[in-house]
Amino acid sequence: MSEPPSSSPTARQAQLLALAGELRPELHRYCARLMGSVIDGEDVVQDTFARAYVALDEFKEDPPLRAWLFRIAHNRALDLLRSRAIRAAEPIETAHEVADPESLDPVELMMRREAVETAVSRFAELPTMQRSVVILKDVLDQSLEEIAAMLDLTVNAVKAHLARGRARLKAINAQAPVQSAPRPPSPAVARYVALFNQHDWDGLRAMLADDVRLVQSTYPLRAGAANVGMFFGIYSRSAPARLAPAWLDGREVIAVYEDPQAAKPSYLMWLEWRGDRISFIRDYKYVRYVIDDAELVLAPDAAPPGDQDARRKPGQVAEVLASTPPVGLDADVERAHPAEEAP
Repeated sequence: MSEPPSSSPTARQAQLLALAGELRPELHRYCARLMGSVIDGEDVVQDTFARAYVALDEFKEDPPLRAWLFRIAHNRALDLLRSRAIRAAEPIETAHEVADPESLDPVELMMRREAVETAVSRFAELPTMQRSVVILKDVLDQSLEEIAAMLDLTVNAVKAHLARGRARLKAINAQAPVQSAPRPPSPAVARYVALFNQHDWDGLRAMLADDVRLVQSTYPLRAGAANVGMFFGIYSRSAPARLAPAWLDGREVIAVYEDPQAAKPSYLMWLEWRGDRISFIRDYKYVRYVIDDAELVLAPDAAPPGDQDARRKPGQVAEVLASTPPVGLDADVERAHPAEEAP
């Protein structure tokens, strides 16, 4: 989670911080599928821990942290889905089939495996409550009772949502997904990637807006061109990596390869622009689980040798590597020199 306020954390907040690293990947698996996007899912995870950190000491007794965090994340995701007007409500009274998830017969196991292997974006085609129940049960292996308590439902209602959600997910998966064709990068992102791979740190700093902001999930917000410019100074002193332009969930992103020979990116970053200047950088180096389920499509002319026919598969990356020189950032250097001046 982001850096907490400057005051020392209370005992409860310290417990939450200790749990954050362990729980974040699992919470992201839930939120990404609920939102239909790994990037939006991480935004919900980040917001969940920020809200929990502030609210925790308002309780008279210690809440069960894990269930409480999932509930916060669930409600926050629903708020966002409602605001986008894409929530598909469906009355539970119309459900007749009731799943028995405690019966681990071959059909039951096949249903769970199908949910795990379903692409993140396809979960968005389920009504929200069915989506939540299927993810919690079949992807995260929560019990019926845990799901009922988390979503404020009866166990029978959970079973009914599960049966209908599984049936609908099976029908969705029977339809061939629309494959995203590789798209060329925008001129601005292409320039950013080229300058980075050429080690032109001054050229990159010149692209920053005066009020640019940098967000790294486990570090404080950096703001202002001078402060964010240190970001590139850290890269300049660190182990090699390479950038490649890509697309994810309809959003232009940048894939970061720390191993020049790797077929899969190490993590992602994405930029926001104001004209030809960078106004925002989001770096996912310290929350690498975000890329695990990413349906990433990299730009043309960036496929590695022998992988020109790479195709996107659920939960995998359709790889394309850029044929450019390496440079990069190492986590230990970032931690050891969080505010060093760039050379």
